[in-house]
Amino acid sequence: MIAKITGRVDTVADGSAVIDVGGIGYLVFCSARTLRRLAEGTEAALLIDTHVREDGINLYGFVDSLERAWFRLLITVQGVGPKAALAILSVAAPADLAFAIAAGDRAVLTQASGIGARLAQRIATELKDKAAAMTLPAGMGSLVGAVSIAATTDGAGSVGAAADAVSALVNLGFRPVEAHTAVATAAGRLGEGAALDALIRAGLADLAKREPGP
Repeated sequence: MIAKITGRVDTVADGSAVIDVGGIGYLVFCSARTLRRLAEGTEAALLIDTHVREDGINLYGFVDSLERAWFRLLITVQGVGPKAALAILSVAAPADLAFAIAAGDRAVLTQASGIGARLAQRIATELKDKAAAMTLPAGMGSLVGAVSIAATTDGAGSVGAAADAVSALVNLGFRPVEAHTAVATAAGRLGEGAALDALIRAGLADLAKREPGP
C-alpha cells in the first residue's frame, strides 16, 4: 500500500496531478486546495490514501495529515465517496470544515459540487461529535467544542456568541467559510468567553486585512 509519494510534479490538471517518481508517473487525485500548492516542474511530497478497486488502484493525495484525516472521516458517511470528499475539501479547509460541522452550518457543505441539502444534513449530523475532537490549529479547539456543546444543549435557539457572530458576518455579505475563519481567529485572540459585539468587531477587522489591495 502506498502511503506517501515524493517526486517531481509532471502535470497538474482539474482534480488530479501526475507525480514523477524515478521515471514512473503516478496519477494522484487531489482537492483543489492541494492542487493549488503544486507547481509543474517542482518537487512535492504528498500523503496518500490508497483505494483498491476491481478496476484498478486509485491514489488520493494530501498536503498534510489533517486534510487526509478529514478525507478518511468524510468517506465514512453513507453517500460520500472519495470524489465527494475531495469536493468538500476543495471548498473548505479542514479547520473551517470542523467549525462549520460543529456549528451545524450546512451551507458550507452544499458549496461543494454534488453535495445536496439532504447529504449535507447527514454529514453534519453524523460527524458533529467527531468534528469537535479533530486536531485543529491553536485557538480553534476550545471554540469548536464550545459551539458543539451549545448546539446540543440549546438546539432550538442560539448556539452561542460565536455562531451568532458568524451569522452576523454572513448577513453582511461575507461567505460562510470566510465568516467562520474570521470568528475562529477572533475567538482565539479574545478567549472563549468573548462577547458577541467583540467577536463581530474583531471578525470584521480580520476580514478587512484579507481584502485584496487595489
